[in-house]
Amino acid sequence: MKILTVVGARPQFIKAAPVSRILRQHHTEFLLHTGQHYDDAMSDLFFRQLAIPAPDLNLEVGSGRHGAQTGAMLPGIELVAIEQRPDWILIYGDTNSTLAGALVGAKLHIRVAHVEAGLRSYDRRMPEEVNRVVADHLSDILLSPTDAAVANLAREGITEGVRMVGDVMYDAFAQNLEVARRSHGILAELGLERGGYALLTVHRAENVDDLERLRTILQGVSEAGIKVVFPVHPRTRAAFGSAGAKPGPNVMLIDPVGYLEMLVLEENAETIVTDSGGVQKEAYFAGRPCITLRDTTEWNETVAAGWNVLVRIDSNAIASAIREFRPKGERPNLFGDGHAAGRVVDALSAVKVANP
Repeated sequence: MKILTVVGARPQFIKAAPVSRILRQHHTEFLLHTGQHYDDAMSDLFFRQLAIPAPDLNLEVGSGRHGAQTGAMLPGIELVAIEQRPDWILIYGDTNSTLAGALVGAKLHIRVAHVEAGLRSYDRRMPEEVNRVVADHLSDILLSPTDAAVANLAREGITEGVRMVGDVMYDAFAQNLEVARRSHGILAELGLERGGYALLTVHRAENVDDLERLRTILQGVSEAGIKVVFPVHPRTRAAFGSAGAKPGPNVMLIDPVGYLEMLVLEENAETIVTDSGGVQKEAYFAGRPCITLRDTTEWNETVAAGWNVLVRIDSNAIASAIREFRPKGERPNLFGDGHAAGRVVDALSAVKVANP
């Protein structure tokens, strides 16, 4: 069986790594990188650290407006799909690469499998919400990470082809955490101590493109009264100058880090402050309090469990949450047993395909 895997952004590299490892033991995979994330720190470094085979093709679409970026991906993915004649197009998550892969599969009548199906924030202002809804409704197999995701699909009338497999990002976390601990001394390099800092990530358009929101976030973390380590996404760094934003002396700006370094920073942080869906999960995996700089989240399970709190973009609210939000309850097992990737491959293998 031949699988065309479409990836393009940092979270998708993480999700694809454990699946590709098992997939290639039994089937043929053509790995297509759209180039949505393209510099070394956001792309090539992740392939090296996660031991993902080099992409068979990189479309190198780069950044751009949503319509232009998605439109640039479509002809490249379509051409590869026509040439390779895969049995499945395998897509991950909710990026523009996800949407483009789903559209090509639907147009060419190639079966589509969506890993991380069923997530919903119920906020259509988020481009990712639109991407995931469309991808789910175009997919033939929907590989959901949690029971809540399965229930979301059922509410939309999608029950056929749905499989609850667990979360492949938890697979990657479990497989790489000990490696990260042994091989990366980033705490010493940055002069950090375990539990002596908050970890901040900000990259979403609603927080970065709105300069007033960006200034408010930086003011809130600057007033929190503890050291804040901030790996700065290229999108965010570009916005600093436009916003006239200058973090306080307690905020340490660093370049983007690799996956293994990020695991170490997450595990040893006192708290994690983010607008990233993937980092919300990794905070939960690591047992760290998570403060989410958004009005909604697709990972409502982590909020219900008491380990994630949504904070409005208000400097006082942000500073207060960083100082005070310290959950002490149990963390239910929401994301599976670390073997989701095997279930993904089993689900693909179990379906007899007859694509044109």
